[in-house]
Amino acid sequence: MNQSLGTVITGIVTDINEKAYFIQKNGVTYELPKSDTTDYKLGDAVEGFAYIGQDKSLKMTQDIPRIQVGDYALSKVIDVRRDLGVFVDIGLPDKEIVVSLDELPTEKSLWPKKGDQLMVTIRVDEKDRMWGQLASEEFFEDIAKKAPEDLVNKDIKGIAYRLKIVGTYVLTDGQHLGFIHPSQRDIEPRLGEEISGRVIGIGQEGTVNISLRPRAHEAIPDDAAMLLAILERSKNGSFPYTDKSSPEEIKTYFGISKGQFKRALGNLLKQRKVVQVDGETRLVESPNQENK
Repeated sequence: MNQSLGTVITGIVTDINEKAYFIQKNGVTYELPKSDTTDYKLGDAVEGFAYIGQDKSLKMTQDIPRIQVGDYALSKVIDVRRDLGVFVDIGLPDKEIVVSLDELPTEKSLWPKKGDQLMVTIRVDEKDRMWGQLASEEFFEDIAKKAPEDLVNKDIKGIAYRLKIVGTYVLTDGQHLGFIHPSQRDIEPRLGEEISGRVIGIGQEGTVNISLRPRAHEAIPDDAAMLLAILERSKNGSFPYTDKSSPEEIKTYFGISKGQFKRALGNLLKQRKVVQVDGETRLVESPNQENK
C-alpha cells in the first residue's frame, strides 16, 4: 500500500514538460500541474498533497484539501449513488471522495442528500483506493465543548452525525454534542442533515438535549395551518373573511365552525402571521407583495 496517498509529502523534481512537473518520493512519481505561481527546476524539493486522480494516475496538488489521512473536517455531499455510497467534496481539483454505503444507514431514506455535510477523514485501502471515512464517536467526544447552562430554551443549529434507535446525535454550531430523543421530533433527521431546534436541557457532561418541536406558542394547529395555506396560495395573500364574518359564510367557505375559525385566526394573529384590515385577513408578508 502506498503510505503517501492522502497525506502531504515532500518529493524531488525528476522531470518537467510543458504542462507538469514530475515529483518523486520513495521511488514513486507524482504529476504536479504547472501554474502561474510555480517555477521549479530539476532537483528542487516540492511539497504537496499526494492522491490518485479521477483518471487513476498519481498526482500532487499544492492546494491542500481540508482533510487528509488522520485529519477530519466537515465535507459537503455533492452526489449520491445508491449502489456505491455518497460523494463528498474535500477540496481536490479533480476528484471527489466516496463514503461507502457500508458506513451509511441501512435505511436509505436516512442517507445524506446533496448539500448535507459529513465529518470525514481519508482512508486508503490495500488497493490504494481513497475513501471517505466517517468520524468515530470518540472523535466527537474529543472535540466537544461543554455547553453553558444559559443555552436552555435558546435556538440552536447542528449537523446530525449519528443515527440510533434511541435518538439522533448532533454536533452543534457551537461544537457541543447534542441529542434528540424520538419524542422531540416528527421526522428523523438524515445523516449529515442540518437541524434547527431549541435546547430543552443540559446534561451532566455538558451535552445539550434538543427538541425539533415548536414551542407551545409557535405550534400551528391544523385549522390554523389550513387558513395559512389558503392565504399563501391566494392571489393577493388575503381572503375576505375575519372574526366578524358570519358563521354561515365561514362554514360555506372553510368547512369549519366560526368557533374553530376564531381560534385558528387568533393563533395566527398572536404569532403575527396575519392582520385584519378593511374586512380582510391578510398575510403580514404576502408572497405577492414583494413584487409590487
